Amino acid sequence: MMFKKSLWVFHLNSGSCNGCDIEVLNIFTPKQDVERLGIKLVGSPRHADAIAFTGPITRECLPKAIEAFMAVPEPKIVLAIGSCACGGGIWFDSYAVIGGIKEFYKILKEKHGIEPPTTIYIPGCPPKPEAIIYGVALARKAVEQKQKSEIFVEESDIDDAATLFKEATSTRHFIPKIEVIKRGE
Repeated sequence: MMFKKSLWVFHLNSGSCNGCDIEVLNIFTPKQDVERLGIKLVGSPRHADAIAFTGPITRECLPKAIEAFMAVPEPKIVLAIGSCACGGGIWFDSYAVIGGIKEFYKILKEKHGIEPPTTIYIPGCPPKPEAIIYGVALARKAVEQKQKSEIFVEESDIDDAATLFKEATSTRHFIPKIEVIKRGE
C-alpha cells in the first residue's frame, strides 16, 4: 500500500463547470464524512499526497496546473474526477482546452520529462460521491477493484445475458468490456 495512514488531497479546478467540485465537497459533508477515513482536503499542493483535477485543462490554467502538479511531493497520486478531467468532456476539441489528463501528461513528458504517476480515473458528469470515495479507496488500495472483465452465468441464461450486455453497450456512456463465458471453459 502506498499510503498507510491518511491521504491529503489538493483539489484543483482546471476549468470545470463546478458540477464535479460540488460532488468533491459533498464527500466531506456529514452524510459521507470521508475525513473519518483519513481523507482530508489541504490548501497547498506542498502538503498533499494526491492532486484531484476537476474539469478539462484549459490553456489559461495549464501553467498553474503544471506548477501545482510539480509542487505535490513524490510519491503522488492523481485523481481525474469527472468526464472532463478524464478526457476533456464535451470541450475535448475546443480551442481553449488542451484536453483531459492524458493530454496534460503528454505536455509534462515533452516539456519537463516527467512520467505520469498513479492515476485514478473517476468518470461521470458529475460522478456520484460514492464513485469518488471508491476511486480514492482504490488509490489507497483499501479495496479491491469490483469490476471484472469476465462473468459466469448458468448455461440456460447465456443468450439472455449476452443480449442484455449488447443492449447496454448501445445505451450507456461507459460499459467495460464484458465477456460471457460458460462455466468450465
